[in-house]
Amino acid sequence: MTTPSNPSAGVLPSFRVPAGEIDRRIQCVQVQLQNAGLDGILVLQRVDLFYLSGTAQNGCLYLPAEGPPLLFVKQSVLRARAESPIEHLIEIASIREVPTRIADTSGRQPAKIGFELDVLPVNEFRFYQELFQPAECVDASPFILRSRGVKSAWEIEQLRSTAAMSGRTFDYMREVIRPGLTEMEFAGIFEAYARGIGHGGKLRVRHHNTEGYTWHVLSGASGGMVGVLDSPASGAGTSAAFPAGAGHKRLCTDEPIMVDFGSVMNGYHMDETRMFAIDRMPEPALRISRAAIELHQAALENARPGTPVGALFDRIERMACSLGLEDSFLGPPGRKVSFIGHGIGLELIEPPIIARGKNTPLEAGMVIALEPKFVYENRFAAGIESVFEVTENGGRLISTVPVDIFVCKTD
Repeated sequence: MTTPSNPSAGVLPSFRVPAGEIDRRIQCVQVQLQNAGLDGILVLQRVDLFYLSGTAQNGCLYLPAEGPPLLFVKQSVLRARAESPIEHLIEIASIREVPTRIADTSGRQPAKIGFELDVLPVNEFRFYQELFQPAECVDASPFILRSRGVKSAWEIEQLRSTAAMSGRTFDYMREVIRPGLTEMEFAGIFEAYARGIGHGGKLRVRHHNTEGYTWHVLSGASGGMVGVLDSPASGAGTSAAFPAGAGHKRLCTDEPIMVDFGSVMNGYHMDETRMFAIDRMPEPALRISRAAIELHQAALENARPGTPVGALFDRIERMACSLGLEDSFLGPPGRKVSFIGHGIGLELIEPPIIARGKNTPLEAGMVIALEPKFVYENRFAAGIESVFEVTENGGRLISTVPVDIFVCKTD
C-alpha cells in the first residue's frame, strides 16, 4: 500500500472565497471605521472572521481603518493559509501576543478599537479591555453587519447553490412523507438526504440564546403550539429541554403539515417553508395556506430599493386584515410576533428584519427570507417562506421550491 504524499488530498473541502471578494468586504468595513474615527476592529466572532478573511480557523483578524489586515492564527496555520487570501498571516501561541504584534507592524497600538459587542461575552470583553489598555474599546459590530447586509453577485451565486440543494430536498420530502412517521423521524429522513447532497448540517445563528436547527416539522395541532421561539409557532419539540421543532407526534392523513427547513452549504443559508398534506389538505387550512401565498406574492412585488422595511410590513399586515385573518396573522391573539421576514446569508437570521416600526430602507442586493404565517392555537399553522433578492423591479426568488401547497397521495 502506498501512502499519499498529501494525506488531506480529497478530504478537505476545496471551497475558497475569492481574494477579490475579501478585498471588497475589507474596503467596505474600513470606510466605515474611518468615518467613525476608529483605528481598527478586532474580529473575533467565527462567522465575521470567515466573512472578512475566508477562514474560520482558531484565531482573530485585526482590521485597521487603513492598511492591510493582520490575520492571527493559533490553530491550524496550514489550513488558514490554504483557505485565506490574507497576506499578513501571523502564527501566535496566545491571544495575549496580539497587541504587541499590532504595534510591531503598525508602529503603535490602537487608541480606539472596535469589537463585536453584540455577541462578545462580558468576561471576554473585560479581558480584551485589559489587554488593550488604555485604548478606548467600542462596539463596531454594526459596521460588519451593514457590509454583510448587501450581498455581492458572488454571494448570490452561493445562495443559489444552497437553494438548489434545498429544492432537491423538498422534492425528496414529497416522495418519502407518509402517515405513521413521527415528526422527528420524517425530519431525520430528509435531513440525511440533504446532507448527502451538500447540506453542512450546522446552522449559524448570532443571538446567544437562539439555536439553529433543521427539524421544524409541525403537524396538525403541533403547528398551533406557541412557546420558546420568537416565531409564530414553536411546535412541541422532543422534551422540556428542547421545546421547539419536530416532536414525537405521528403524521396523519388529512391534516396540515408545516415543514420549515433551514439548510446551509459553504456557509450560506436557506430558510424555506412549505405546507404539506397526506391525501387531503382540509379546510380551512387550505384556504389559509392559499392566503399566505397571496401575501407572499404581494410582498415580493413591493420589495423595491428605498422601501422602508416597516412600510412593507404594514402593507402585508393590512392585506391580512382585508382577508379577515388578522386574529391568526403571525400568531394567535396576545402571542403575535411583529416581523414577516429577515435577512439571511452566512447566518440564518441577519439584518434587515422586516418588522413593524423599522425604517431601514431596502437596498438592491439585500437577501430576505420572507415568511407570512398564520397560527390557530392548538389546531394548526399555515404559511410559506421563501428567500429572495431585492432588485430594482421587486423581489426576485432565489428559492427554487415551487410556491405551492404539496398534497401527497398514499398508495
